[in-house]
Amino acid sequence: MLDTAMDGTGAPRIIRLVGVYDADSTIRGELAYWIGAQLGRRHCSLCDITHGSVRERPEWKACRAGLPVPFDTYHRNDQPAAARAAVGGQVPVVLAETADGMVMLLGPDELDRCQGSIDRLVEAVEAAVDRQGLTWPQP
Repeated sequence: MLDTAMDGTGAPRIIRLVGVYDADSTIRGELAYWIGAQLGRRHCSLCDITHGSVRERPEWKACRAGLPVPFDTYHRNDQPAAARAAVGGQVPVVLAETADGMVMLLGPDELDRCQGSIDRLVEAVEAAVDRQGLTWPQP
């Protein structure tokens, strides 16, 4: 049975958001990304939004805590198989998980347009949710 909105629209309901960074979670991967970013050779627009130079930004933690669903983040090498299949190798990305599966909301270009802004990310996600015909859970 599909998990659809209770408002009668039949739109798939979002269970959680998933972000996938353009970096690997290993110590070597993290170090390689950090050095590459400092030298201007590596870039992950989702990392720019959620992290400062080393740690997760406090503003991002607060934003994530206020979202209507969990926002889980992964790296290229530890992302769920369903996320990997839904995006065809693109990273960074933001997906919505529904009972029907993963739906890509934002790809690399859309995340670049957020220019490191948490507010722009939220606006872009909300617009993508509308475009994809998805719904948020009711409080």
